[in-house]
Amino acid sequence: MQNLMLNRLDRYLINQFWVILGIAIMGFLSIFLVVDLIENLDRFMDNKVPAEIVLKYYIYTIPYFISIGLPMAVLISTVFSLGSMVKRNEWTAMKASGISLYRVATPLIVCGFLLSGISFLLDNNLVSYGNEKRFEIDRDYVKRKSRHKLKNTLKDIFLQKNSSSHISLSKYQIQKRIGYDLTMVDLGQLTIRERVDAKKVSWNPDSLKWLVSDFSIRQFDQRGLETDVRIGKNDSLMSLGFIPADIQQQARKPDELDYYKLTERIIQLKENGVDTVKWEVTRYIKISFAFTNLIVILCGIPLVVLKEKNSLSFGAGASVFVIFGYYAFIKFGQSLGFKGVMDPLASAWIGNIIFTAGAIILFLKSKT
Repeated sequence: MQNLMLNRLDRYLINQFWVILGIAIMGFLSIFLVVDLIENLDRFMDNKVPAEIVLKYYIYTIPYFISIGLPMAVLISTVFSLGSMVKRNEWTAMKASGISLYRVATPLIVCGFLLSGISFLLDNNLVSYGNEKRFEIDRDYVKRKSRHKLKNTLKDIFLQKNSSSHISLSKYQIQKRIGYDLTMVDLGQLTIRERVDAKKVSWNPDSLKWLVSDFSIRQFDQRGLETDVRIGKNDSLMSLGFIPADIQQQARKPDELDYYKLTERIIQLKENGVDTVKWEVTRYIKISFAFTNLIVILCGIPLVVLKEKNSLSFGAGASVFVIFGYYAFIKFGQSLGFKGVMDPLASAWIGNIIFTAGAIILFLKSKT
């Protein structure tokens, strides 16, 4: 009999949770879209951005807003789905029947794990792709007032077109398409096959080749011994195996890359001796932030049952402090990680650790 009642309870809680979650997500999404449109309307109008481009911009923005609003919506869903039971004294009756808070919380915790997985997939597919596309629209159409401008000058650029070709530039001017201090190494299976060095390279759009100045090309045999050297002082057109678009990819922000592309970029940068702390922090946050949905459920459940007489009002009020406090700790940890004060992995997870510990304490208090 009790098992039947628990099965009905699970179905009821899950149905309530998902219905409220859907409503909350739509509410937050609508608010975010309206506020962002109001903020950006003058920028769009000043640059005469076509209406269809503005529509595309916000279609690409939707996954990001859902990702940001999902933890808040999950917390609200937890508070209201469980709070309605407490308000109707159903929780009191269940306690009298010997049903523990842990058993009541089980279906919501399962939903939390599911939503964490969905959040990770959303962030590493739709959000990253959407960010890339909306940043491109912002740069191309909003121009001078763009919030996502690419740096005009890139420094310490490293490219790897394939497993054997390694390219580096000390500086590259995006607008002028001019690079400085080029080094291009072609590696064989065991030894270097060719090395190209040049003081300056300029992109020639007519020939779709690079105009190379003050260069040297060295050939090597299978033993790694130099066999031929070509030195040129005059400008020469060459196909170097990469184009300006390949270099501009280096200017992409971490938000435009998914977890796997971030990992590839970090490996590439490490191989070339570049500091990767900020990239590593961002990569770890892509995992830790997904678990926000589970953690806010763990925090929300005991908040509702701690004050049974005013469960909904107390839970809703406390939820505001929980969500903003959680976001504050995420930013705090991120800042410590970026500055190298804290290990990248620890900085990304500090918020999760603290709030999980807080949730456990609240669970223990609500049980007594």
